[in-house]
Formats: sequence, structure tokens, C-alpha cells
Amino acid sequence: MTSSTIGSRRPEELAAETLRALALDEALKWRIAADPVLLPIARRVAGRYIGGETPQEALGRVREINARGQAASVEYAGESCRDAARAVAETEVFVALAGQVAEQGLNCSISLDLSHIGSVVDAELGLANAVRVAEAAAGAGQEMMISMEGSDRTDLILWTHGRLCERFDHVGITVQARLHRTAEDLPRLLERPGRIRLVKGAFLEPESVAYPRGGADLRTAYLRYARALLDSGHACSIATHDQDILDELHNHLAGARREAERFEFETLLGLGPEQLRSAQSRGYPVREYVIFGTEWWLYVCNRIAEDPSRLFQALADAVPAGA
Repeated sequence: MTSSTIGSRRPEELAAETLRALALDEALKWRIAADPVLLPIARRVAGRYIGGETPQEALGRVREINARGQAASVEYAGESCRDAARAVAETEVFVALAGQVAEQGLNCSISLDLSHIGSVVDAELGLANAVRVAEAAAGAGQEMMISMEGSDRTDLILWTHGRLCERFDHVGITVQARLHRTAEDLPRLLERPGRIRLVKGAFLEPESVAYPRGGADLRTAYLRYARALLDSGHACSIATHDQDILDELHNHLAGARREAERFEFETLLGLGPEQLRSAQSRGYPVREYVIFGTEWWLYVCNRIAEDPSRLFQALADAVPAGA
């Protein structure tokens, strides 16, 4: 990046791009996790965006969400697992989590990154581990949702999802409105079973691959895909806390007769409670997404990058209470 390029861009754009680059730095993630000084600071910042570091903490948040008449989705945070044995061990956490959801009678889907359970070690290993989680989720009577990752992994994720759909009808997939390829991917996904979760997309991507964050093109694309999903009758989650977009979609839905259980509005924990309450007051199903675990680095960096003004909140959160 040249100095002239830097000078033509707003500071908040540069801050967001820097955060997204840091989010993808796997070595930095592990250095912070092992640093006795930096880890407590980073953990205080993360606390605003995650539901805890243990399954018990996360499912406690899920119970609170369910008590408000809202569904939840819970994800054990982690990505880019490079060791086969560890990927199998992490799969066991998801299997156990599904069992806990069933035992506690929670309205909660199970979400995951395929790279967390071995897909980047070996595609067949990732598929085998995903099958185990899908079976456990089915036993819990809940959906399994596959999260989306960087565009370099999209083909692998869609291949795995396609293989799972040959055996299961409760495995959903996430699509990113930012990616140019979504225009071709979405019609194919509408032919598969399982919920389609539409997000804007938070990863660092070149403009040849994705629309810039915050631009009019991304808003237009998101609304186009959201309307198509809502009109299709396919099970879908419209995942955004962008109130302007939500208002547009509420207007689109006004007066239309649709099967309410086929679509829902979703926000991330801590980012859209007002939007969820508004959608719920209109009679729409809603869901809140809860992340837990100790590998929250990528997730938290991307949440802050979505709105660089959150850097100020992060600075405040980094200081211990009473300091």
C-alpha cells in the first residue's frame, strides 16, 4: 500500500482493514493466548462479544435468551485447526454440547467452523467429523449451522455441505452477501435442504472477490439476497443488526402471507438486542448467536472491525474496573 493510497482513505477504513488482517494472523492469536500480560487485557475486550469461555457459561446465556421467547445458536469458537488429533478432540466438544442442549431442553442450534474440526487438515477428515456433529445435533432435535470463512475456503465448505445434505436435512449453511460469487452460489443452495443464513461477511477480502464493507453495493446485494430468500419459502436466517436494512425488509414483509417458521431474524450476542426486540414485537421469529470458548481472537477482531468506533469501547473495556 502506497502513501498516496493511505492518504486517500479514511482512518476508520484503515483501522478496520488492520483489524481484519490481525484477525487472520494465527501466530499472533497464539502469542496473545500465551502472554500473561496481554491475555487478561484481550479477554476483557472479548467479554462484550462472547458468552463465556465454558459450555456452562454459554448455555446459561442461552437459557436467558430462551426465557425472552427467542431462539439461540451456540458456537464453540475456533478455526484453522492444523492437527488431526486435536480436530477429533474438538469435535467431541461439539458432540457433548449437542447432548447438553438436549438434556436442558434448550431452543438452540449448534454452529461451527469446518476448519475447527479438521477440514483444512484433510477434507475427508473434516467431513467425517462434521457427520458426527450432524448426528449429535439431530439427536438433540436442533439444526446444525455451518459458518462461513474466508473466500479461499468457500469451495471446500460448500463441498462439505453438499455431502452432508446427501444424508441430512437439518444442516444449514452461511452465505456472505459481500462475495461476488454468491450470485451463483445462492440459487444452487436453494436446491439443498437446510437453513440458509445470510450475513454481510466480515473477512479481509480483495475487491476483485468481494464488495467493500460499508458501501452501497454491499447494501444492495444484501437486500437482493435477503428478499430472494424470504420470497423463496426456503428456511433462512436474515443475520444482521443493520437497522436500515431491517426496516427495508420489514416493509418487504408487510402484508405478505408467509410461513413464519421458515424464516427468522438473527443478531450476534451484544450487538443487536433492540433489533431483535423490534422484530419479535412484529411477530417474527428471532435468534441470538452466542460464541464461547478461549479461541475468540478472530471473532472479536472482526466484530470490532465492522464498526471501528468500537475501538473506543475496546479501549475502555481493556482497563480493569475501578482502575
